[in-house]
Amino acid sequence: MTDVRAGGDADHLASLASSVISRARPDEQVEAYVAQGGETEVRVYKGDVEHFVSAQSEGIGIRVIVDGRTGFAYAGTLAADAIEEVLAEARDNVAYGTVDDHAALAMPDGVAVTPQSLWSDDLAELATEDKIELAKELERLTVAGDPRIRIDDANYADGWSITATATSTGVDTTSRENGCYVTVSALADEGDETQSGYGYSVGRRPDEIDLDKAATLAVERATRLLGATKPPSGRVDIVLDPMVTASFLSLIGGTLSGEAVVKGRSLFRERIGDQIAAPGMTLVDDPTNPEAYTASETDGEGLATRRNVLIADGTLQQFCHSTYSARRAGATPTGNGVRGGFAGTPGAGAIALSLVPGHLDQEALIAMVDDGVLIQSVTGLHSGVNPVSGDFSAGASGLLVKGGTLAGPVREFTIASTLQRMLLDVAAIGSDIDWLPSNAAGMSLVIRDVTVSGT
Repeated sequence: MTDVRAGGDADHLASLASSVISRARPDEQVEAYVAQGGETEVRVYKGDVEHFVSAQSEGIGIRVIVDGRTGFAYAGTLAADAIEEVLAEARDNVAYGTVDDHAALAMPDGVAVTPQSLWSDDLAELATEDKIELAKELERLTVAGDPRIRIDDANYADGWSITATATSTGVDTTSRENGCYVTVSALADEGDETQSGYGYSVGRRPDEIDLDKAATLAVERATRLLGATKPPSGRVDIVLDPMVTASFLSLIGGTLSGEAVVKGRSLFRERIGDQIAAPGMTLVDDPTNPEAYTASETDGEGLATRRNVLIADGTLQQFCHSTYSARRAGATPTGNGVRGGFAGTPGAGAIALSLVPGHLDQEALIAMVDDGVLIQSVTGLHSGVNPVSGDFSAGASGLLVKGGTLAGPVREFTIASTLQRMLLDVAAIGSDIDWLPSNAAGMSLVIRDVTVSGT
């Protein structure tokens, strides 16, 4: 096993992948996906380490396609004899596959890899004691932010991965990246009431982590909800906080997945060229942006990632396609093959979503709203959304907006609409872009005419 501080050896992984596909027979396509990776998780509570995990893994997944039948096998080791067994097993599994005329491996498509600085030696060499100290300092800063605050938990996490992908169809790429982030959950107490708040900060290097920002976010989000009541029911404008917008964009990204499209599970399946969002709204999937936590030079099939404009000025331009979903849809792969690791085969999906930012900060957006709610957090978002019909319903908490200024805190209410309607009712996009440890960036967002169910 390669030590996390060494960061693995991409050349070695590439050599292993190449050795596998060199044995491809004339009648078969062979793909080798080789990976090494690791992660650290630290959770601190009242100055003590409550949870600590440091894990590393390596392995290989091999796909073999013969006459439309696919066989797959994997192993959690890179030992030579194990790789031989995986290749033999993948070939044996071909016989059990169902014939699929669209089954094929990725082929080089002429899109060059965008070189990025996605690896930090400083992070790879960061001592465990320093990682723990970051979590402890985050807890100290959060508690010091307000006398009403106590900590639910403070966390540090990081991860690294090195992959090599080679196919008998000509793909031969490697990828090497790492990143880290902190999160803190704060509780604000006043009398018999308790409210919660969440803060975070992400970085490619340890010195990019902003502990003060994370602590301040958690304290402000928790304390400003004290005294919250249920809002009156009605149809109002809402302002999504950046963290909520990121979750919203992840939902939209799921509907624009080529896999969802070809399986008939996307409400936008037949809508290419239609206006599906408000004019001025442009949604991109751009893993070549190094500021994105999920930035990557290559996708899960070894193709170069690229900036894909999914919605341009409100008009649906394209979906996120893997090789397979593109073949089924009669489209072109977009470098959006995604896979969870060597133990699975690629799917299709967004990698690093973001709206093109506007020119106003959150305060200016709130000034545009006469009667509404700033949505600070949501619950049950994914379970409350139907990706086929677009029906949207989620529990929420936040602050009332009256006459363009923030008013009293509100909680225990529901916001409801449809994804289709919400996209068309976007009235303004904030300039406050914020990168989270997820596949979507956040920024403030004003959406008109949303149903709020409170009292």
